[in-house]
Amino acid sequence: MSAVITAIPEKTAAERDAAEAQIAAHHKIIDYDTREYPVEVIVDKYLDKLEEDENDFFIPDYQRDLTWPEEHQSRFIESVLMGLPIPMLFLADITGQEGRAEIVDGSQRVRTLARFMKDKLRLSGLERLHLLNGFLFSDLPPIRQRRFGRHTVRMIELREGSDAEVRRDIFGRINTGSLKLNDMEIRWGVNDGPYLQFIRELSQQPLFIELAPLSEKAVKLREPQEFVLRFFAYLDGYQNFDRSVVEFLDTFLKAKMETFNDTEMGIAKTEWDNMLAFVKAHFAHGFSKGKGHVRTPRIRYEALSVGTALALRINPNLVPASVDWLESEEFKDLMRSDASNSRPKVIRRIEFVRDKLLGR
Repeated sequence: MSAVITAIPEKTAAERDAAEAQIAAHHKIIDYDTREYPVEVIVDKYLDKLEEDENDFFIPDYQRDLTWPEEHQSRFIESVLMGLPIPMLFLADITGQEGRAEIVDGSQRVRTLARFMKDKLRLSGLERLHLLNGFLFSDLPPIRQRRFGRHTVRMIELREGSDAEVRRDIFGRINTGSLKLNDMEIRWGVNDGPYLQFIRELSQQPLFIELAPLSEKAVKLREPQEFVLRFFAYLDGYQNFDRSVVEFLDTFLKAKMETFNDTEMGIAKTEWDNMLAFVKAHFAHGFSKGKGHVRTPRIRYEALSVGTALALRINPNLVPASVDWLESEEFKDLMRSDASNSRPKVIRRIEFVRDKLLGR
C-alpha cells in the first residue's frame, strides 16, 4: 500500500510579508569587535585585581558559579594542550565600568584556565594524554608551559553601549538546549533583578538548608534556588499548572520580574518563614525522607512546602493533631519518584498535604 503524501501549501505573499516584518522588528544591530588573545593574557586580565573587583575581564552577578567537575575542567585543559581550538568567548564593554569587559559567555573556560595556570587544578580523568593525570601546570616542561600560555583564544567583544537585555539574550541563546546548563542556571543567566536576588537570599537561609538537605553538586547547580522558585510558583498557581514544569516556572518568573515590589517581598518573606517554622516544628526530618538523607526529592518538597503554606493561609495558628500520614502508603504512593507531573497529580499531592494538616 503506497503512502499518502500530503502536499504542503506554499506560503502566501501576505504570510511572507508578515514574516519579514517580524524579522525586521526583532533584528538587532550589534556593534562588536573580533579579537584574539593568548591564554596568559586572558588569565592575567581576569585575575589581576580580582579581589578588589577591578579586574579587566569580570564575571557579572547574574552568571553562575563555577560548576564544572574537575574531570570536565581537565578535559578542557587537555584540548588546549592538544592544540584544539577553544570555543569563542563573548565579552561586552560595559558603560560605567571604566573600560572593564563583562564575560557574557565563557566564564567557566576562563576560570578553568586560571585555576590550571595557578596550580589549583590537578589534571585527572584524561584519556588521550593519560600520562598527564596527576600533573599541575608547574609539572609541565617549561617549553610546554610557554606554549600553553601563548595558545590564542578568539573572542567577540560587544562595544560600549550594548544593553543588559542583549547580553543576557546572548547568554541564553548560546546555552539553551546545552547539556552543560540546567534550567535554573539558564534562568539565572538570562535574568537579573530584585526577584532573583530575593530567591537567592531565601535559598541561603540556614533553616532552609537544614530542612532541605542537598548534595554539594546540587547546590552548585542552583538546586536551592530552584526549590525556592518552585515553592512560590506552585503556591501562586498550582491549579493552573499544565504539564511543562519548565514553561510553568519560566512564565511565573517572567511575571514576577516585572511586578515584584517591596510590599510583595514582605508578604512573600513572611509566608516563607512561617512555612519553614511549621515544618521545623512538626516534621521530624524536614522535607527529606529520613535522618541521614543527603538529598531532598523535589516532589516531596513541593507537596510538603506548598501544602503547608496553603494550610497556614486557612489557619495561621494551626497545630496538627498528627503527622503520622507522612508514613502512610497513600502518601508514599503520591511521592513516588516516577510520579507524573500531570496537573491532576500535582494538585492531588499538594492538596493531600493541605487537607491532612487541616484534619480533613
